[in-house]
Amino acid sequence: MSLVTPNHNIRGKIPQSALLEKEMVADSIVKSIYETAEDISTKVISYPGKRKTDWDQKIDDILTSPLWGFPIMLLLLAVVFWITISGANVPSQVLATGLFWIQDRLTDLFIALDAPGWLHGFLVLGVYRSLAWVVSVMLPPMAIFFPLFTLLEDAGYLPRVAFNLDSCFKRAGAHGKQALTMCMGFGCNAAGIISCRIIDSPRERLIATLTNIFVPCNGRFPTLIALAAIFIAGSAAMSMASVIATLTVSSLIVLGVIITLIVSWLLSRTLLKGQPSSFALELPPYRKPKVGEVIVRSILDRTIFVLARAVIIAAPAGGLIWILANTTIGDGTILNIIAGWLHPLAGHMGMDGYILLAFILGLPANEIVLPILIMSYVAGPTLVDLNSLAALRYLLVDQHGWTWLTALCVMIFSLCHWPCGTTLFTIKKEIGSWKWTFMALLIPTVVGIVLCITINYVVRGLGLV
Repeated sequence: MSLVTPNHNIRGKIPQSALLEKEMVADSIVKSIYETAEDISTKVISYPGKRKTDWDQKIDDILTSPLWGFPIMLLLLAVVFWITISGANVPSQVLATGLFWIQDRLTDLFIALDAPGWLHGFLVLGVYRSLAWVVSVMLPPMAIFFPLFTLLEDAGYLPRVAFNLDSCFKRAGAHGKQALTMCMGFGCNAAGIISCRIIDSPRERLIATLTNIFVPCNGRFPTLIALAAIFIAGSAAMSMASVIATLTVSSLIVLGVIITLIVSWLLSRTLLKGQPSSFALELPPYRKPKVGEVIVRSILDRTIFVLARAVIIAAPAGGLIWILANTTIGDGTILNIIAGWLHPLAGHMGMDGYILLAFILGLPANEIVLPILIMSYVAGPTLVDLNSLAALRYLLVDQHGWTWLTALCVMIFSLCHWPCGTTLFTIKKEIGSWKWTFMALLIPTVVGIVLCITINYVVRGLGLV
């Protein structure tokens, strides 16, 4: 019926009251259909003896209730991140120690072969060191986070998240299904963009596409988790470090959802005016997750895939950083010159030019932003081996003057900045418009810059750093 899915192309000619009445009629029709179907099923399905308890309904009464739905959702998110952060510290340090031991042996080999210094610098200090940091920083948290997230997905919980957020997106002038596309963005923003196809309205599908980037993808999680673990929680007592890091990352996720709703609301009232359409979300039954299959699938399809993509991109990026750091023009290296150009803007954002340069060079993939930053800091004639999280903290704080405000601004900008190259390509392919592809790049970048500048000046104005 036309009442269920109104034509969005003529909405501007229909009075607001008529549109709202149509939405109410559509909701009433769908509700009536499901109530009738449920009534019929109770008459044709009989249970021998005592009627079975509908556990799905009882669980949904709690997980989707106005009182408990959101707190439980936030608690599950925090538990997932707490397990990830707590479990990733030791294997990350072990991997870093082992991989940098191999770097030392490679250095010994190049010395024994009397290889040119530039060749050793490019291959070992550039390419290999970048790969070592990508693997040691990214692999442990991904190997823990992806199976946990996949377990929630396999159990049927993600549609409940969409149900809880439906009213929020409707108030923002967006489609309730955007909550599902947002959940897909946690795995990969490109996948989240493709999943926007489930939204029938072109206007609402475009809003979901333009705002999906505010959900941190798996490529940004390692950066957020690493900075939260080694910096934000680094000064806390050991017993509270993982809790503080968990709260930090969880708060950033909530911030990303809030920004998504705000930007969706602004778009729906400016560039993409219109009214949200109704839809029926049928909650699937809960399933017992196949733990073994989930672990294998999440490791092979997500962890290994993302890590392989990061490694392929990080190798040439590490070599490029070494070349930029060891090629001089006048009195400075190319790396220092470019970072100097970027420093005025970065300074207003609470960062430095090297950090902003790392985000720019990390355009091909978000996974390599932190490794590129590390390479930018340590690249040059001085050999620096960061084989522990404590050493990385020493590099950031003692050698480059990071404060908690710097780390916060970096995490905020990691949450809100231009999409990676793969996501931009996917947006162009799905939308077919260079204009909206550029808007997808511009909107999160402007939001990130404004947020960082505001936070930086407010915190400094209050004298908190």
